[in-house]
Amino acid sequence: MMKLPRTTLILILLALGSGTFVYFYEIKGAPVREEVKEKKQQIFSFAADDVQSLTVKTENMTLNLERNNAGDTKWMIKSPIAVAANDPIVYYLMDLLVKGKSDRILSIPANQLADFGLNPPQATININLKNQKTHQLTLGKPDFNRRFLYAQVDPTPKLDGNINVLLVSTDFENAVNRELSEWQQPGNNNINNLPSTAQPNPAKTK
Repeated sequence: MMKLPRTTLILILLALGSGTFVYFYEIKGAPVREEVKEKKQQIFSFAADDVQSLTVKTENMTLNLERNNAGDTKWMIKSPIAVAANDPIVYYLMDLLVKGKSDRILSIPANQLADFGLNPPQATININLKNQKTHQLTLGKPDFNRRFLYAQVDPTPKLDGNINVLLVSTDFENAVNRELSEWQQPGNNNINNLPSTAQPNPAKTK
């Protein structure tokens, strides 16, 4: 039997090793990578036109927005004051709700919600659709490297008692943590929309 040179044996072993790597990475590893990819799913399945109203509740304010079917603006603020909304600001939030995806889903015991900043949450978004269906998104604190926010969608305990927690974009935090003036249409004078407290002048006596 012919003895192969040492260099040739090394090349053969390297070739076999490369083939094994390609096999496990490209063929056997493909389902695993596909599974990870599939976990990035849409948060909600409705379209922007399906939404009739939104309620955004933060630590500082509860804001009620409703679609406007007449007038220059597409959205109106109904409370805490009644004024035209800043459409681009509302569209920014709406775009996140409609197109936003969850990076991954964690299953945790309900008594650990506070650890994720979800009890109480930093913000809650209630969504009312035109077909009378409702959805809710609650936002918690950022993850350890501030790449994502912990969140819950339509919070409902599972059969095992655990609750699903999603990782969503930190853009949601920027979208809801705003001053009331930012939600208003630029140039809108909200003083005219507040109840007047001025008292009538007393009648002059002669």
